[in-house]
Parts: sequence; C-alpha cells; structure tokens
Amino acid sequence: MALFVLAAVVGRVINRTVYGSEGILRLGWPPLHAWWLPHVGPGTPAAVAVAAAVVYGPSTARRLSWRVLVPAVWAAAMAWTWSLALVDGWGRGVAERLTTSLEYLQSVDDVHDVGAFLRDFTHHILVGSPGIWPAHVAGHPPGALLTFVGLDRIGLGGGAWAAVWCITVGSSLTAAVMVTVRALCGEELARRAASFLVLAPAAVWIGVSADGYFAGVAAWAVALLALAATRSTRMPRLAALGAGLLLGWAWYLSYGLTVLVVLGAAVLLLARSVRPLPYVLLGVLVWVAAFTWAGFWWLDGYTTLVERYYQGAAKVRPYSYFLWANLAAQVLTVGLATVAGLRRAAGPLWHAVRRMRREPPSGRGALAVLVAAGLCMMLLADVSGMSKAETERIWLSFAVWTLPAGALLPRRFHSWWLAAQALLALLVNHLLLTGW
Repeated sequence: MALFVLAAVVGRVINRTVYGSEGILRLGWPPLHAWWLPHVGPGTPAAVAVAAAVVYGPSTARRLSWRVLVPAVWAAAMAWTWSLALVDGWGRGVAERLTTSLEYLQSVDDVHDVGAFLRDFTHHILVGSPGIWPAHVAGHPPGALLTFVGLDRIGLGGGAWAAVWCITVGSSLTAAVMVTVRALCGEELARRAASFLVLAPAAVWIGVSADGYFAGVAAWAVALLALAATRSTRMPRLAALGAGLLLGWAWYLSYGLTVLVVLGAAVLLLARSVRPLPYVLLGVLVWVAAFTWAGFWWLDGYTTLVERYYQGAAKVRPYSYFLWANLAAQVLTVGLATVAGLRRAAGPLWHAVRRMRREPPSGRGALAVLVAAGLCMMLLADVSGMSKAETERIWLSFAVWTLPAGALLPRRFHSWWLAAQALLALLVNHLLLTGW
C-alpha cells in the first residue's frame, strides 16, 4: 500500500512537467492509465452480489466435485468481470470501450487481403511510413489484429462482440490456472486458490482489454503443458502439441509473451520431464512457418517495433520512475491478498530450491516455484524498458500466475482476504475511470 501511495504521489509531482494534456508520464492518474471519476453504474449491485457470494466460496470449493468446480470457477469469474465492466455502463464500459480505445477495431476495415496485409505489415510500423499503423496495431504482431478481422468476417464485428470475446477468453484463465496448479501442486491447493482466482482485481482490466484475451490464450498453453508434462491426461502428446499451438499463437499476439518460456521452464522443472518439448516445438513451428511463408518475419517486426516504441510516449516517459511504479501498479492488479501470499511463499520456495536436486518440489513448494516464475516474468518485462506504464493490463499474462499465492494464507482468514480483494477492485472501478 505504501509503495502504491508513493508511486501516486511521486507520479503527480513528476507529471507537473507538462508534455501534452497528461503530463510527461502521459497518464491521467499515475501510475495507472486512468482518470479520477467517482461513479456508480448498472453493474454496481451485481458486482457487490458476486463479491459477497465468492467471499463465502471457499467452503463451496471444498465440496464440489472437480469436474463441476472448474467450470463453476470460470462462470463466477465471468460474472465478476462482466459486473465490474458494467459499472461504467453498457456503452462506455463494454460496447464502446474497445471501439474507442482499441485501435485494432479501427483498423479492421484496412485489411482487405490477408496475404498482402502480412507481407506489408512491417513496412507500416515506423512513424513517417505511408499508411502508418496506429500504436496498438504497430505494437503487436499481426495475430492480434487478425483476431478481430476474423471475428468481423464471420459476422461478429464491432465493439460489443469484441468485448464478449475478450471477456470470455480472458476470464477462462482462472480455469487454466486451476488445472495447472492441480497438475503440479495437488488438488487441495488448487481448490484453496479457486476463490482468489475469481475475485482478483485483475478482472477490472480483463473486462475489457485485448490483453485479457492474450492472457487467456497464454494460460491455457501453460495448462496443457502441465497436463502433458505430468501425464495427467490420457493424451499427453496431443496436449503438448496443443500447448505448442497456443504458445505459438500467443507469440504472434504479443511480442512480450516470449518471456512465457520462464513459466514453461518452471513447469517442466516441477514435472521433471522434457518429453513434451518436441511436440511443443512442433506446435510453435506451425505458426512460425505459416506467418513466415505468408510474408511476416517475427524478428523484423520486433526490431522495427522497438524503434517505433521510442518514437512515441516511451521517449519522454522516465525509465527511473516506471522501473518501480510498474510494480506499484501491480498491487492493484493482483490485490493485497496476493502480496501477503507472496511473503508466505518465500519459505516454501527456499526449501524447494535447496532440496530440488534430491527430489522435485511438491505441494506448497511447487506452488511457490510457480508463483516465483510469474513474478520473474514481471521483473524481466520491467527491466526491459519495453513496459513503461499501462502494465496493469499489459502484464496480465504474468500477474495471474501470482494469484494462487492466496492459497498459502491461513484458511481461517480466507474470507477476510477475499473481502479485501473484492473491496479493492470495487474501489478502483468506482473511483477511477480506467483506460481499459
């Protein structure tokens, strides 16, 4: 809390250096991409009701069968995300949110021929190029825009359908994380993490941003890898291939998702198996071959993006501030319960590392390793300098893997910590108008 308050105060001081309407940080309410606007909306009663129900959810999570629990968690996460999005109303909170802020939708009509689009994509990234792509289109591989082009082509065009897609896929990450935790750490810890995954304040940005969709794809890639590595499925090779296909697609959705290799390595380390690797690589190579054959080379796109990145807001946003303010923003994304859980994970992590040569970590030790991998991904993205601001949405794919740390908190305090998670999300969504 102190870190976030410090980032907010220092951010306001730094922002007095005028550089446009939002100061040198290019943020309306640093360290978040948001504006101060206390309000309520049609989603307010629903959000309070969902929060109240999930606060008393741990006992339900213990009783339900696993096959019922996983879809129930997904459904609860969708209800929580939808209700938070509707606090801003159907138009501003859902249907118009991606139309006004997501430049992919503004560029859908510019894609007439997919082959020509992929061949020329890199030529329209830099400022000064003819037909320059908007910032978010240029800042991602073409898979991101192609997703919304595909939705448009099958008759699901516009902001409302895009929001439905992002929320549905994004909220599914709760189920994916549960599947992963069960495979690597045991069912008991997965059940204890269920309510913390549902009531994560990250839902504020999952509904609605394309990064929620990216996080969902990435989470299922990891879940399938965990199933394949631990052989918790009847078809481990097919699961490994599916993990590779989703991982490859994730890399063509966002350049930053390449750091998922850290989490993938942690999964294989915990499972003590590299047998899925050939099938995972095959799945990734399918997308590499397809995009390269069509005319888009990933490395060219990335190196050109780095140049474009520093042609925009990054050239004025101070690295010295965002190096730590990015982490302060994550306090609101993962919530105070996760921060407390991270402290609880330190001991099991130390013991797991010390004994790793003799035996693979299990239970709390395995969960601590998984959570540490999520934290490491955020730190790598942070020091890279390619994530200055807006990390409350950009880092969703990494931050969600710290959420299971809530399972390490004493069970008798779970309801109190869940209430704190819900209250934080409600305060953010009712006091601020978030940019996503």
